[in-house]
Amino acid sequence: MEKNVEKMLNKVSVVFLSIGTVIMVIMILQTPKTCISPEAPSKPHTHFPRSTCDSSPRQHLPLAKKNARVWSSKAWKSRLSSFSDYFLRFRDLGFLQNHTKALCLSAGAGHAPMALSQIGLADVTGIELVDSIPLVKRADPHNLPFFDGVFDFAFTAHLAEALFPWRFVEEMERTVRHGGFCVVAVDECGGDDVRDISKFFTKSKVVDVANVTLEGSKRTSILFKVQDSPT
Repeated sequence: MEKNVEKMLNKVSVVFLSIGTVIMVIMILQTPKTCISPEAPSKPHTHFPRSTCDSSPRQHLPLAKKNARVWSSKAWKSRLSSFSDYFLRFRDLGFLQNHTKALCLSAGAGHAPMALSQIGLADVTGIELVDSIPLVKRADPHNLPFFDGVFDFAFTAHLAEALFPWRFVEEMERTVRHGGFCVVAVDECGGDDVRDISKFFTKSKVVDVANVTLEGSKRTSILFKVQDSPT
């Protein structure tokens, strides 16, 4: 009796082993279901492979074309126009000329540097913790990689976000020549706040304060004239 049961179990094991082997062979030989035919239509604007079997590399968009696409967008043009209008005021007041050497700190994607260039300035430098070539180079605004007094004009719209505001301002004043200008655009504020901000500028005096609209927000623009030669 036991021998009959053992023989039956052996036969069952052989049957299941055979079935498993056949299934494995079929799976190996069969084309994967996820492989979509390369002939299947694909949308021209997508950059994904046409099928999971397609190993061809994705198209790389050159930097010039990428920038051109960004700079032609409605959002970019709107912000650029806002900065251009803002800086034109300083040019009309005589604080900016075409030969002015300007520095934009915490310049983001580069709207401010581009705006200064578009209103006629030939020498504009933008710096940020992350570069945006060709408008903005990577540098720490708390430790600028420039010699003393090499700029005529320095601007930032992000003093409030500075980790160490006093050091941020110190570097602005250090890199701007005696008689040059430092400009900050901050959230709209009154006299007491302006005086508090001016305390950071130990080598400069306030020469102009104005409420402006910048990037669609109400801001207060404060212009300082550097009095002491950088040491």
